[in-house]
Amino acid sequence: MRKLEGRTRKAVLFVHIGSAGTWLGMDLTFAVLLCTAMLTDNRTTAATAYQALEMVAVYPMLTAGLLTLVSGVILGLGSKYGLLRYWWVAVKLAINVLFMCLIVFALPPSVRGVSESGRLLADDPTTVVPYQDLLGPLIVGPSLLVVAMVLSVFKPWGRLRRTTPNSVAAREPVRR
Repeated sequence: MRKLEGRTRKAVLFVHIGSAGTWLGMDLTFAVLLCTAMLTDNRTTAATAYQALEMVAVYPMLTAGLLTLVSGVILGLGSKYGLLRYWWVAVKLAINVLFMCLIVFALPPSVRGVSESGRLLADDPTTVVPYQDLLGPLIVGPSLLVVAMVLSVFKPWGRLRRTTPNSVAAREPVRR
């Protein structure tokens, strides 16, 4: 792929930063809703917060995550950093792919169950809401997204494979 330059690079970078920020915002909204529902004494507030989880989790997070993934891959392929050239890029890519799998396969059943329990809680105060399955995403989601953002800023750890004079010479064509 050609190197991204000028306005194109800035546009893709803008999409990448914007979608990552949106994703983090959704994760924090998810955390606020879940904590509110777990900690309030007001049954109506808890029921509403549990039901609202369905609006910010899964599809909105998946959309923001996919935008972040696609724009990150484009940036990686169109810049000197590459996709698997530097540790920090590889770790960010792994975090994103892991989250996409978790959002698609692990999160929906838990969110659906809690949201449905929230609907029942509105009518029946004895309803038990199985929120424990969402405590992991409550902590891990925002934490790893912040780690990915810190990696973007500080770019630690250097290259995946060190280049040596012999490896560089091996890649250069022999001239006669």
